[in-house]
Amino acid sequence: MKYGRCPPLIQNLLSAFGVYKLYRAWLHRQIDLERLPEHIGIILDGNRRWASARDMIPWQGHREGAAKVREFLEWCLNLGIKTVTLYAFSTENFSRSETEVEELMKIYEENLKELLDSEVIHEHQVRVSVIGRTSLLPVKIQGLIDEMEELTKDYDRFYLNIALAYGGRAEIVDALKQITDKVKNGEIDSNDIDEKLIEDHLYTSYLPKPDPDLIIRTSGEARISNFLIWQAAYSEFFLVDVFWPEFREIDLERAIRSYQNRQRRYGS
Repeated sequence: MKYGRCPPLIQNLLSAFGVYKLYRAWLHRQIDLERLPEHIGIILDGNRRWASARDMIPWQGHREGAAKVREFLEWCLNLGIKTVTLYAFSTENFSRSETEVEELMKIYEENLKELLDSEVIHEHQVRVSVIGRTSLLPVKIQGLIDEMEELTKDYDRFYLNIALAYGGRAEIVDALKQITDKVKNGEIDSNDIDEKLIEDHLYTSYLPKPDPDLIIRTSGEARISNFLIWQAAYSEFFLVDVFWPEFREIDLERAIRSYQNRQRRYGS
Protein backbone atom coordinates (compact mmCIF):
# COMPACT_ATOMS: atom_id res chain seq x y z
CA MET A 1 0.00 0.00 0.00
CA LYS A 2 1.19 3.49 -0.80
CA TYR A 3 -0.16 6.95 -0.24
CA GLY A 4 0.96 10.37 -1.36
CA ARG A 5 2.80 13.16 0.35
CA CYS A 6 0.62 15.90 1.74
CA PRO A 7 2.02 19.32 0.65
CA PRO A 8 3.61 21.27 3.56
CA LEU A 9 1.16 24.18 3.19
CA ILE A 10 -1.83 21.86 3.54
CA GLN A 11 -0.15 20.09 6.48
CA ASN A 12 0.28 23.43 8.24
CA LEU A 13 -3.33 24.44 7.59
CA LEU A 14 -4.64 21.09 8.84
CA SER A 15 -2.49 21.36 11.97
CA ALA A 16 -3.66 24.92 12.59
CA PHE A 17 -7.29 23.80 12.57
CA GLY A 18 -6.56 20.77 14.77
CA VAL A 19 -7.60 18.35 12.03
CA TYR A 20 -4.54 16.13 12.48
CA LYS A 21 -5.19 15.84 16.21
CA LEU A 22 -8.77 14.74 15.58
CA TYR A 23 -7.73 12.40 12.76
CA ARG A 24 -5.01 10.80 14.88
CA ALA A 25 -7.48 10.18 17.71
CA TRP A 26 -9.91 8.58 15.23
CA LEU A 27 -7.13 6.55 13.61
CA HIS A 28 -5.84 5.31 16.95
CA ARG A 29 -9.31 3.94 17.74
CA GLN A 30 -9.19 1.93 14.48
CA ILE A 31 -6.19 -0.07 15.71
CA ASP A 32 -6.83 -3.37 17.46
CA LEU A 33 -4.26 -3.45 20.26
CA GLU A 34 -4.77 -7.21 20.54
CA ARG A 35 -3.54 -7.80 16.97
CA LEU A 36 -0.46 -5.61 16.74
CA PRO A 37 2.51 -6.73 14.65
CA GLU A 38 5.06 -8.23 17.03
CA HIS A 39 8.03 -7.22 14.90
CA ILE A 40 8.28 -4.15 12.66
CA GLY A 41 11.20 -3.58 10.31
CA ILE A 42 11.70 -0.13 8.85
CA ILE A 43 13.87 1.07 5.97
CA LEU A 44 14.84 4.63 6.87
CA ASP A 45 14.99 6.17 3.40
CA GLY A 46 15.07 9.76 2.19
CA ASN A 47 17.33 11.63 4.63
CA ARG A 48 19.58 12.99 1.86
CA ARG A 49 16.69 13.96 -0.40
CA TRP A 50 14.98 15.69 2.51
CA ALA A 51 18.15 17.72 3.08
CA SER A 52 18.62 18.42 -0.64
CA ALA A 53 15.06 19.80 -0.93
CA ARG A 54 16.03 22.32 1.78
CA ASP A 55 19.46 23.19 0.34
CA MET A 56 21.19 21.44 3.24
CA ILE A 57 24.23 19.19 3.22
CA PRO A 58 23.37 15.44 3.32
CA TRP A 59 24.37 14.78 6.92
CA GLN A 60 21.97 17.44 8.16
CA GLY A 61 19.27 15.16 6.82
CA HIS A 62 20.87 12.22 8.61
CA ARG A 63 20.80 14.16 11.89
CA GLU A 64 17.11 14.91 11.44
CA GLY A 65 16.61 11.23 10.64
CA ALA A 66 18.39 10.21 13.85
CA ALA A 67 16.08 12.48 15.86
CA LYS A 68 13.08 10.87 14.16
CA VAL A 69 14.34 7.42 15.19
CA ARG A 70 14.07 8.42 18.85
CA GLU A 71 10.45 9.52 18.30
CA PHE A 72 9.63 6.38 16.34
CA LEU A 73 10.98 4.11 19.07
CA GLU A 74 8.82 5.84 21.70
CA TRP A 75 5.71 5.51 19.49
CA CYS A 76 6.38 1.77 19.12
CA LEU A 77 6.99 1.32 22.84
CA ASN A 78 3.80 3.19 23.72
CA LEU A 79 1.82 0.94 21.40
CA GLY A 80 3.49 -2.22 22.70
CA ILE A 81 5.40 -3.28 19.57
CA LYS A 82 7.80 -5.86 21.00
CA THR A 83 10.56 -5.79 18.34
CA VAL A 84 11.80 -3.06 16.01
CA THR A 85 14.56 -3.47 13.43
CA LEU A 86 15.95 -0.27 11.89
CA TYR A 87 17.84 -0.37 8.59
CA ALA A 88 20.29 2.45 9.20
CA PHE A 89 23.43 1.76 7.14
CA SER A 90 23.97 -0.93 4.53
CA THR A 91 27.20 -2.56 3.37
CA GLU A 92 26.65 -0.71 0.08
CA ASN A 93 26.55 2.65 1.87
CA PHE A 94 30.31 2.45 2.39
CA SER A 95 30.61 3.42 -1.30
CA ARG A 96 29.34 6.94 -0.53
CA SER A 97 31.83 9.81 -0.30
CA GLU A 98 34.43 9.52 2.44
CA THR A 99 33.18 12.74 4.04
CA GLU A 100 29.57 11.57 4.20
CA VAL A 101 30.53 8.18 5.66
CA GLU A 102 32.68 9.92 8.31
CA GLU A 103 29.80 12.23 9.23
CA LEU A 104 27.41 9.30 9.44
CA MET A 105 29.79 7.46 11.75
CA LYS A 106 29.92 10.52 14.01
CA ILE A 107 26.12 10.51 14.18
CA TYR A 108 26.02 6.78 15.01
CA GLU A 109 28.66 7.27 17.70
CA GLU A 110 26.71 10.14 19.27
CA ASN A 111 23.46 8.22 19.22
CA LEU A 112 24.94 5.05 20.69
CA LYS A 113 26.31 7.16 23.55
CA GLU A 114 22.83 8.61 24.07
CA LEU A 115 21.30 5.13 24.14
CA LEU A 116 23.67 4.07 26.90
CA ASP A 117 22.13 6.68 29.21
CA SER A 118 18.61 6.62 27.80
CA GLU A 119 15.92 6.47 30.48
CA VAL A 120 13.51 5.13 27.84
CA ILE A 121 15.73 2.11 27.13
CA HIS A 122 16.15 1.20 30.78
CA GLU A 123 12.60 2.05 31.88
CA HIS A 124 11.11 -0.18 29.19
CA GLN A 125 13.87 -2.80 29.46
CA VAL A 126 14.78 -2.70 25.78
CA ARG A 127 17.49 -5.08 24.65
CA VAL A 128 19.58 -3.22 22.06
CA SER A 129 21.62 -5.08 19.47
CA VAL A 130 23.48 -4.06 16.33
CA ILE A 131 23.28 -6.53 13.45
CA GLY A 132 25.62 -6.57 10.49
CA ARG A 133 29.33 -6.86 9.75
CA THR A 134 30.23 -4.67 12.69
CA SER A 135 33.96 -5.37 12.22
CA LEU A 136 33.77 -2.91 9.28
CA LEU A 137 32.76 -0.08 11.63
CA PRO A 138 35.21 2.25 13.43
CA VAL A 139 36.77 0.82 16.59
CA LYS A 140 35.05 3.44 18.79
CA ILE A 141 31.65 2.41 17.48
CA GLN A 142 32.45 -1.28 17.96
CA GLY A 143 33.32 -0.51 21.59
CA LEU A 144 30.05 1.34 22.13
CA ILE A 145 28.11 -1.52 20.55
CA ASP A 146 29.75 -4.02 22.90
CA GLU A 147 29.00 -1.78 25.88
CA MET A 148 25.36 -1.25 24.83
CA GLU A 149 24.75 -4.94 24.20
CA GLU A 150 26.35 -5.95 27.49
CA LEU A 151 24.35 -3.35 29.41
CA THR A 152 20.99 -4.48 27.99
CA LYS A 153 21.60 -8.22 27.44
CA ASP A 154 19.26 -9.25 30.27
CA TYR A 155 16.35 -7.08 29.11
CA ASP A 156 13.56 -8.98 27.38
CA ARG A 157 10.44 -6.81 27.35
CA PHE A 158 11.33 -5.12 24.06
CA TYR A 159 14.01 -5.52 21.39
CA LEU A 160 15.68 -2.83 19.28
CA ASN A 161 17.89 -4.02 16.44
CA ILE A 162 19.99 -1.50 14.55
CA ALA A 163 21.23 -2.76 11.18
CA LEU A 164 24.66 -1.14 10.65
CA ALA A 165 27.08 -2.30 7.95
CA TYR A 166 24.27 -4.69 7.18
CA GLY A 167 23.35 -6.58 4.02
CA GLY A 168 20.82 -9.39 3.72
CA ARG A 169 23.00 -11.36 1.31
CA ALA A 170 26.06 -10.83 3.51
CA GLU A 171 24.05 -12.16 6.46
CA ILE A 172 23.23 -15.37 4.61
CA VAL A 173 26.85 -15.77 3.45
CA ASP A 174 28.08 -15.34 7.04
CA ALA A 175 25.55 -17.92 8.27
CA LEU A 176 26.63 -20.44 5.61
CA LYS A 177 30.31 -19.94 6.50
CA GLN A 178 29.55 -20.79 10.13
CA ILE A 179 27.61 -23.88 9.08
CA THR A 180 30.36 -24.98 6.68
CA ASP A 181 32.96 -24.70 9.44
CA LYS A 182 30.79 -26.88 11.69
CA VAL A 183 30.46 -29.50 8.95
CA LYS A 184 34.25 -29.51 8.46
CA ASN A 185 34.79 -29.88 12.19
CA GLY A 186 32.34 -32.75 12.38
CA GLU A 187 29.94 -30.87 14.66
CA ILE A 188 27.06 -31.38 12.23
CA ASP A 189 26.41 -33.46 9.13
CA SER A 190 25.59 -31.83 5.80
CA ASN A 191 22.28 -33.72 5.87
CA ASP A 192 21.36 -31.69 8.96
CA ILE A 193 21.27 -28.45 6.96
CA ASP A 194 17.72 -27.17 6.66
CA GLU A 195 15.86 -23.86 6.96
CA LYS A 196 15.81 -24.02 10.75
CA LEU A 197 19.59 -24.53 10.94
CA ILE A 198 20.22 -21.56 8.65
CA GLU A 199 17.84 -19.39 10.68
CA ASP A 200 19.74 -20.37 13.83
CA HIS A 201 22.92 -18.85 12.34
CA LEU A 202 21.45 -15.54 11.13
CA TYR A 203 22.15 -12.28 12.96
CA THR A 204 18.56 -12.25 14.23
CA SER A 205 18.60 -15.77 15.70
CA TYR A 206 18.48 -14.51 19.31
CA LEU A 207 15.12 -12.78 18.82
CA PRO A 208 11.88 -14.38 20.06
CA LYS A 209 10.42 -13.53 16.61
CA PRO A 210 13.16 -12.96 14.01
CA ASP A 211 10.80 -12.51 11.04
CA PRO A 212 9.14 -9.08 10.80
CA ASP A 213 5.36 -9.10 10.47
CA LEU A 214 5.44 -5.66 8.85
CA ILE A 215 8.14 -3.80 6.93
CA ILE A 216 7.74 -0.06 6.34
CA ARG A 217 9.75 1.86 3.76
CA THR A 218 9.74 5.64 3.53
CA SER A 219 10.42 8.00 0.59
CA GLY A 220 8.10 6.23 -1.84
CA GLU A 221 10.65 3.71 -3.11
CA ALA A 222 9.35 0.17 -3.63
CA ARG A 223 12.49 -1.90 -3.08
CA ILE A 224 13.59 -4.22 -0.28
CA SER A 225 17.21 -3.05 -0.80
CA ASN A 226 18.88 -6.14 0.66
CA PHE A 227 17.07 -5.80 4.01
CA LEU A 228 16.28 -8.99 5.95
CA ILE A 229 15.82 -10.87 2.69
CA TRP A 230 15.56 -14.25 4.43
CA GLN A 231 13.38 -13.07 7.30
CA ALA A 232 11.08 -10.99 5.08
CA ALA A 233 9.79 -13.96 3.06
CA TYR A 234 6.25 -13.51 4.40
CA SER A 235 6.36 -9.95 5.72
CA GLU A 236 3.68 -7.43 4.83
CA PHE A 237 5.00 -4.25 3.17
CA PHE A 238 3.79 -0.70 3.59
CA LEU A 239 5.26 2.06 1.41
CA VAL A 240 5.08 5.64 2.65
CA ASP A 241 5.62 8.50 0.20
CA VAL A 242 7.34 10.79 2.71
CA PHE A 243 11.02 11.17 3.47
CA TRP A 244 12.09 9.60 6.76
CA PRO A 245 12.54 12.93 8.67
CA GLU A 246 8.89 13.75 7.80
CA PHE A 247 7.49 10.45 9.09
CA ARG A 248 4.71 10.97 11.67
CA GLU A 249 2.96 8.90 14.29
CA ILE A 250 -0.14 8.77 12.10
CA ASP A 251 2.00 7.21 9.34
CA LEU A 252 2.95 4.41 11.73
CA GLU A 253 -0.66 3.94 12.76
CA ARG A 254 -1.81 3.88 9.12
CA ALA A 255 0.75 1.15 8.44
CA ILE A 256 -0.50 -0.88 11.40
CA ARG A 257 -4.14 -0.41 10.38
CA SER A 258 -3.28 -1.58 6.85
CA TYR A 259 -1.46 -4.62 8.29
CA GLN A 260 -4.50 -5.52 10.40
CA ASN A 261 -6.81 -5.23 7.40
CA ARG A 262 -4.84 -7.79 5.36
CA GLN A 263 -5.46 -11.52 5.33
CA ARG A 264 -2.18 -13.33 5.96
CA ARG A 265 -2.19 -16.74 4.26
CA TYR A 266 1.54 -17.65 4.32
CA GLY A 267 1.18 -19.34 0.93
CA SER A 268 -1.79 -21.50 1.98
